[in-house]
Amino acid sequence: MFPAQSLAEEMLARGWRVKLATDARGARYAGGFPREVEIEQLSSATFARGGLLARAVVPLKIAAGVLGATFRMWRDRPAAVVGFGGYPAIPAMAAAFLLKKPRMIHEQNGVLGRVNQAFASRVDAIACGTWPTELPEGVEGTYVGNPVRGAVRDRAGAGYIAPGDYPMSVLVMGGSQGARILSDIVPQAIALLPEPGRSRIRVAQQARPEDHDRVASFYAEQGIDAEVEPFFQDVPRRMSEAQLVITRAGASTIADLSVIGRPSILVPLAIAIRDEQTANARGLVEAGAAIMMPESKFTPEALAENIQLVLDHPEGAEQMARAALSLGKPEAATTLADMVEALAAQARKPQE
Repeated sequence: MFPAQSLAEEMLARGWRVKLATDARGARYAGGFPREVEIEQLSSATFARGGLLARAVVPLKIAAGVLGATFRMWRDRPAAVVGFGGYPAIPAMAAAFLLKKPRMIHEQNGVLGRVNQAFASRVDAIACGTWPTELPEGVEGTYVGNPVRGAVRDRAGAGYIAPGDYPMSVLVMGGSQGARILSDIVPQAIALLPEPGRSRIRVAQQARPEDHDRVASFYAEQGIDAEVEPFFQDVPRRMSEAQLVITRAGASTIADLSVIGRPSILVPLAIAIRDEQTANARGLVEAGAAIMMPESKFTPEALAENIQLVLDHPEGAEQMARAALSLGKPEAATTLADMVEALAAQARKPQE
């Protein structure tokens, strides 16, 4: 949702009317969108969840969503339709194809998701958030970066305070699917750090509700200053104040790290079907901005060693921060909006 929200903010600033088409589940994550954005709920579904009965009705739900989207799009006549992947995007993108509306997709990851892959040869343009992005043969993409929220852009290039003999902040983040292993490993790794460094560390860690109590209790028992919450509303501020970020390698997180400019330890999600998080992490790792740890090697001992490697070497940490910043694209939302306007203008030409 973050890239879509960023584009919406930019298009509104340019005087456009913006509508978000998603399903009921997607609408629950749209709270950050500006009030001016009309949210249109459409029926959609995925074969990846539920039992046999739930999967049996997936085609019917998608067909209903496409029918509804087609009628609304015929009525509203959008100048351009932009898809950001995921099954909630299916109805609107299918309707745009059927009505021959100007359309494009934005892919966050270094590997196309299933929905974007299905529409890749049926759109007028593909904007890529990660580079290089694996694309189907004969399909070309434009590297624009992943648009970040205004709160992240406000902290773009925020001054980095290198680790030293004072309180240091470690931010730990993982999505709902990926937070469990971080809850299992990170607290133990922090506890393994030698004194006096360990006593200077302040941890802010996202943990699933079912893991919250055990993680918070462990930190308290070890005398480690830690704040544990299911979700942080102020991630941009926390990231800008952190000496080190330990996180999954989701595309939006990678974009935030590079725009703000922070050293990181990245743990790609092993169950990702296309291993897109490894592709996402590759750019930061190759630039020397991050350390990548596959789940197979993500042990408390190995993580503790890498944490020390960053926090015990201020000059190296500063170099990692600069390297991350060198890959940042804070202008990604502007570039993407330019592509949308160019697409809409091109479609208008034959009528003028």
